Amino acid sequence: MSEEPKPRRRQARGERRIAQLLQAAANVFCANGYTASSTNAIAREAHVSPGTLYQYFPNKEAIAIELGERLLHQMREAHGQAFTPENLALPLPDLLDAVVDPLIEFNCANPAFLALMHGSEVPGRIAEEHDELHATLLTRVQEVIAHYAPALPAEDRLRTAGMAFAAFKGGLDLVLAAPEGAERDATITELKTLLLRYLSPLVEPVAEPVAEGQVTPAPSR
Repeated sequence: MSEEPKPRRRQARGERRIAQLLQAAANVFCANGYTASSTNAIAREAHVSPGTLYQYFPNKEAIAIELGERLLHQMREAHGQAFTPENLALPLPDLLDAVVDPLIEFNCANPAFLALMHGSEVPGRIAEEHDELHATLLTRVQEVIAHYAPALPAEDRLRTAGMAFAAFKGGLDLVLAAPEGAERDATITELKTLLLRYLSPLVEPVAEPVAEGQVTPAPSR
């Protein structure tokens, strides 16, 4: 006699419980960091008993792996929205809006992402996937720079992409630390201004200084 499938209601209840535990873990990791967090603290945050938690996850590492994989998937979706062929057709200031905004929105909505990825004892599987994502993002930035500055040598393109990416990550820390509202919006604007002023010379030729006594030619009509 074949085994009957589990009722849909039970499956849905289990999915809701897992989501509840992962959200609790995200809160605890944000508050304490991964290393200092415990399954007991996560259970308390989720308002369940440790025994209930262990029905779904055997340990803290398993929780971190599940949470990390879900966040990494969402992060890939965010940068997939940012680095599109359509966005490459935009002027540089508009491109920065299209690229920076989804990435900032994701990190503001998921502060556990940085808390988990930057932990000193993050599970190796998550660290490896994060490193792969980091390399992918850096490659995307290089592709953007190559599009706007095709004559730039490859080694300069790599160096510029690394500096721009580092500037974004440093600015992101300030964005996340800023209070929500006007102050955070102003910090985001400042970050975009920094990136624009750094990258603009690559795509906008610097005007030659006019020698003394030289007449500047009138613009063509």
